Amino acid sequence: MITPAWCQTMARYNAWQNQWMFQAADALSPGERRRDRGAFFGGIEGTLSHLLWGDMLWIARFDGGPGPLKVNTSQATAEAYDWPALIAERPKLDARIASWAWSIGQDDLEGDLSWISGSTGAEMTCSRALCVMQIFNHQTHHRGQVHAMLTAAGCATEPTDLPYMPGEIPEWR
Repeated sequence: MITPAWCQTMARYNAWQNQWMFQAADALSPGERRRDRGAFFGGIEGTLSHLLWGDMLWIARFDGGPGPLKVNTSQATAEAYDWPALIAERPKLDARIASWAWSIGQDDLEGDLSWISGSTGAEMTCSRALCVMQIFNHQTHHRGQVHAMLTAAGCATEPTDLPYMPGEIPEWR
């Protein structure tokens, strides 16, 4: 279903999108970043905090490294990181995701993954490939929300389509 090369492309895409998105958000005042814009996690900062939290949760399941700081509640994920921490942690996490993507083989994408859900306390088991798709789909979903909020706030935004990603995407020649 998915391959290590797909994971590598998506890791590159993740880092590319986060770089410009955080630069655009950083140009806003703290009040504008935190302003409730009707998204599930309120505003831009809350959504980006949730996204960092979710990425840390999933990559920890994949690479066995450290997970997020707080438990799974809507409020905690939106407030888990203040803006300076978000700015500092995002590129480190993107590098961690990329390192994982470049270290895996096809066998690492097969079989099941099990974990204890922080929100329900129940043991969960899911296809490893589906879990890997989840991290990248979750990123794209919430960055789409942030893109819309940045646009509404008057920020200049960048393209979000994969063919515009800097560097070559060999599959799309």
